[in-house]
Amino acid sequence: MSADGKKHMALAICTGCGIGGCMDAGKLSAAACDEHEGIACLTHVALCSEGGLLELQDFIGKNGVDRLAVAACSPRTKTSEFSIEGIYVDRINLREQVAWIMDPGAEDTQMCAEDQVRMVLAKLDSIKDNSPYVPEDLHEEVLVVGGGIAGITAAREGAAAGYRVHLVEKSDRLGGYAGRIYRTPYNEIDLGLRIQEVMGHPRVQVHLESNIESISGEPGNFSVALRNTESTNLKVGSVVTATGWKPYDPKKLSSLGYGSPRVFTLEEFEQSIQEDRPPDRILFALCAGSRDADHLSYCSSYCCAAALKQALYIREKNPGSEVYIIYRDIRTPGFQEEFYKQVQSDEAIFMTRGMIESVSDLGQEVEVVVGDSLLDRQITLFADRVVLATGMVPNSTADLKLQYRLGEGLPELAYDFPDSHFICFPFETRRTGIYAAGAVRAPMEMEMSQEDGAGAMMKAIQCIECVKRGEAVHPRAGDATYPELYMERCTDCKRCTEECPFGSYDETVKGTPLPNPSRCRRCGICVGSCPERVIGFSDYSINSVSAMIKAVQVPDEFEEKPRVLVFVCENDAYPALDAAGVHRLKISPFVRIIPVRCLGSVNKVWISDALSHGYDGILQIGCKPGDDYQCHFIHGSELTEQRGENLQETLETMMLEPERIQTRFVEITEHHAIQEIINNYVEELELIGPNPFKGM
Repeated sequence: MSADGKKHMALAICTGCGIGGCMDAGKLSAAACDEHEGIACLTHVALCSEGGLLELQDFIGKNGVDRLAVAACSPRTKTSEFSIEGIYVDRINLREQVAWIMDPGAEDTQMCAEDQVRMVLAKLDSIKDNSPYVPEDLHEEVLVVGGGIAGITAAREGAAAGYRVHLVEKSDRLGGYAGRIYRTPYNEIDLGLRIQEVMGHPRVQVHLESNIESISGEPGNFSVALRNTESTNLKVGSVVTATGWKPYDPKKLSSLGYGSPRVFTLEEFEQSIQEDRPPDRILFALCAGSRDADHLSYCSSYCCAAALKQALYIREKNPGSEVYIIYRDIRTPGFQEEFYKQVQSDEAIFMTRGMIESVSDLGQEVEVVVGDSLLDRQITLFADRVVLATGMVPNSTADLKLQYRLGEGLPELAYDFPDSHFICFPFETRRTGIYAAGAVRAPMEMEMSQEDGAGAMMKAIQCIECVKRGEAVHPRAGDATYPELYMERCTDCKRCTEECPFGSYDETVKGTPLPNPSRCRRCGICVGSCPERVIGFSDYSINSVSAMIKAVQVPDEFEEKPRVLVFVCENDAYPALDAAGVHRLKISPFVRIIPVRCLGSVNKVWISDALSHGYDGILQIGCKPGDDYQCHFIHGSELTEQRGENLQETLETMMLEPERIQTRFVEITEHHAIQEIINNYVEELELIGPNPFKGM
């Protein structure tokens, strides 16, 4: 808002890329002027060109514009060109979602374009100016929890980037599991040198024999209470947790002979090889309890190389020994393949693929029966010792002692690994500002753990820098808005505190929400959850979206032109819709599209407003939910499904058909599917007939 206290809005229309040939830009300007008195309008044939941008800047200066609607291409393109300092810019997608998917010159196409202009201008007229939230007490230090190879690397990289790092390790030395192994012949990690570098670095403070008593606060201002010989309080901006792993419980592998003094795990054998001369016959059973639905269904990635390494130990310490390796598949990715070839070249190391059927301790030796072997249908081998290559299980993150309403540790997946969006945001957890690295995040070997530690530290640094600017980190990177609560109407229902996937809200004993804005990912799920409509963002609120809904001109029932409101998630569904435009897939001109931050941010009041306004149907399209979810905000799509029952109650109250509200889910690549979903839904509504609230 300008110094005179008034909003100075403007509309800039681009007629390039086929937009001008599809619709009448003059009528778009006229529609804007009809709705908003005094609005300034500009039309240019190529608004993103050098000349177009110069003319736009001159237009903004002459008209004192502070809120600008750019009617051109998708907001997912030309972002830097239309980011103008000091000006709130919103985009009207006339190219991908009108001109490229609807019939040029058609009346319905023109009506759609005009409605899209009205909607965005109504939003600009209803939103508030924003002042970014920055914690008053801001800290730029980073806490690293865990002194293994991932934690050491994270601390080293953070210090090298110029940040002060606190490295906390509960034992009396650094190194973690890597510090206990005998040798790593297939890589060149000098762990001792790494530890010396960290211990001697002026920007790294190492806290040995220390445990975390609590972590509270928010990114940029975490309070950490440590306990060692005395209590220590730290203030940090972000956290990297690299607490490592533990072997899968071998007591669950009695069928493979564990419990016999002649049956070891990889970890137990690693210790014994440093002290004892190995016997003459040793058999390795790979995937012991791994890739098994009854135990660990995943591959732990390190076991094959560790077993091959130990096979060489045996041959070096006892040149007369024989080693047998029973495997399902040998997995040695990258440069480890050369190491695998080295082991294969040893004539006393025998390998065969097969499934171990039984392991029996005969007193002086162990009998191992192998089925489905490459050598025969069934073979029997005898060994002096059997080594089980058990998988890795992540250590609990409850040791973080988070003072969050939703628990002391990080939310976990089925296998107890910290959960976030695994593909898009691998280091992020559901707790903003807290990043997982190494084997606590996913099964991995030492080299990968180093990369993981560095990657997590870079994310931790990025988080601090974003908080300093009052911006979100991911996936809405750069978003400077944050949830604002109007507590006068709050009924302490706990919906926002319970449904926020990221623990942004704490609460009082009574249940009153206590927001932590820096924890917020700006998904807006709390907006959708609140029955009293007390939560909103400066540019995304109950009022702003309702204004967009009501800005559409709905024809009466006799014109036989249905209007369908489509809420489209900006993360997967919106790009899929853009891709439909790029592929020139035809989509009904009767739809009016509103992008939403997450499908879970859709509030029931918007549904009621749309139906009362005369829309014939409402279609919600979001990211796919379920065990293999693709929702960027964890369970926004799932919440939408759960809220569906309440929406049906709304329809019943209004005496409308249940088919008038539908929810569908797509992947980002499913542009053909989204076209079919929308067009089929419009056809279904045409059969149902018009909304009886039209014209009321």
